[in-house]
Amino acid sequence: MNSKVFMVLRILLGVFILVFGVNKFANFLPMPELNPDAGAYFGALANSKTLVLVGVVEIVAGLALILNKYGALLTLILMSISVNAVLFHAVLDPGGIGGAAVLLILNIAVLYGYKDKYSALLK
Repeated sequence: MNSKVFMVLRILLGVFILVFGVNKFANFLPMPELNPDAGAYFGALANSKTLVLVGVVEIVAGLALILNKYGALLTLILMSISVNAVLFHAVLDPGGIGGAAVLLILNIAVLYGYKDKYSALLK
């Protein structure tokens, strides 16, 4: 992958995930209306403080990707958040799947850009 394209994708993913991580604490993006099942699931995540952990991981990963420090590691960790976001929207809130799909696609692209760093893991 071209290094400039990879840099743009890495920073774009970093900013994207940083904004949503900070939003978990500052609530500056409006929360859309959720159907009752999605609201119950999201409420359980909020009440169990799981969203706090996700927010911290997103902030750390976003900063790491923007600053190009430990990006390969945190991109792997972000993959679990990306897949869960897509699955949540696919099953419980199909209308909101666009942002989650963009997150997953960016995450996969950045993972591909870091493929040389994962060679020892995949042996």
